[in-house]
Amino acid sequence: MQEQQFENLRLYVQQLATEALEKEQPSAWFEILYAKAEGDATQIPWAKLVPHPYLQTWLANHQPLVKGQKALIIGCGLGDDAEALAKLEFEVTAFDISPTAISWCQQRFPDSSVNYVVADLFALPTEWHLAFDFVFECRNIQALPLNVRSSVISSIASLVAPDGTLLLITRVRDTEVEPSGPPWPLSDSELQQLESFGLQQVEKIVFCDHPQEMDIKQVRIEYQRH
Repeated sequence: MQEQQFENLRLYVQQLATEALEKEQPSAWFEILYAKAEGDATQIPWAKLVPHPYLQTWLANHQPLVKGQKALIIGCGLGDDAEALAKLEFEVTAFDISPTAISWCQQRFPDSSVNYVVADLFALPTEWHLAFDFVFECRNIQALPLNVRSSVISSIASLVAPDGTLLLITRVRDTEVEPSGPPWPLSDSELQQLESFGLQQVEKIVFCDHPQEMDIKQVRIEYQRH
């Protein structure tokens, strides 16, 4: 029964994304999804209500981090990853295009030190340019179609400060052929675009989240701007 519910939710998300694409508003469906959930996190397919385990293991293995460094969470969802960084005394900004998601974060963590803001990856504040020591991008690029991918990758790369780190978690594909989606896993050439914007790959691990999804390859890549 649970698998059927997940499949129904997946099809619903695909429908929302398709309708948004037809209107040439590829990220508009996030707000629709969060608003229609009406506070029920089970209606948000990526909401686990805990920090991403591959973010947590990276943070645990890359100490000591300098307290007070500026961190940014892209597409922060319900805020768990942002709170994990705040506990390490980062100065955290977390944004999402969905006002409902940001309000949800503020309700979940009323005493948080995180600066939760509504922002659009396609129109980032100019003061964020090269401003963050640590940027976390988890599965936002893959949720957007290939025809906007270059601009999204450019926007994300532009956030990383000199000597800063980008930690990327995403699905990947082994071909340059356009996949069906969402999500649309990233190809090698798309990942290489990050390096063309001055980011150097430091570490890469391949993993899968679920045993039943062994054919879905995911990566966690650490990049540094030098």
